Amino acid sequence: MSAATPGGLAVVFVALYAAHQVADHWVQTQHQADHKGRPGWVGRIACFLHVATYTATALVALLAAAWRTGLELSPAATVAGLLVSAVTHYIADRRTPLRIIADRIGSGPFYRLNTAGMNGAYLLDQSWHIGWLFVAALVIGGAA
Repeated sequence: MSAATPGGLAVVFVALYAAHQVADHWVQTQHQADHKGRPGWVGRIACFLHVATYTATALVALLAAAWRTGLELSPAATVAGLLVSAVTHYIADRRTPLRIIADRIGSGPFYRLNTAGMNGAYLLDQSWHIGWLFVAALVIGGAA
């Protein structure tokens, strides 16, 4: 099955989404989670290490999905899609850029919401990641 088929695109997105859930919540270390948004090199390095393991998890998921389904992945498209995911994940997880974006589009109050079990920053972070995973799936899954 070619990645350019609707089924191929679906397999790619599901693999990326599953990898996201595992990498963002299980693979990420507590140190990375606590420090990735800090200013300076401490934050940059923690975020880079998180994104590196996140991207490795996504690659493993894509390769496993391709192996089990017969999906043919383009190496160039896979690298490009994983770069889309990695760069946008890094941007969001540095926290300040996402907060600035939220403020500029009028979602700052929701970003700062942290009450009754609702954390606006976390929800905007996760929706940002999932939206970009879809773009990454289009990049990867659009290659024949």
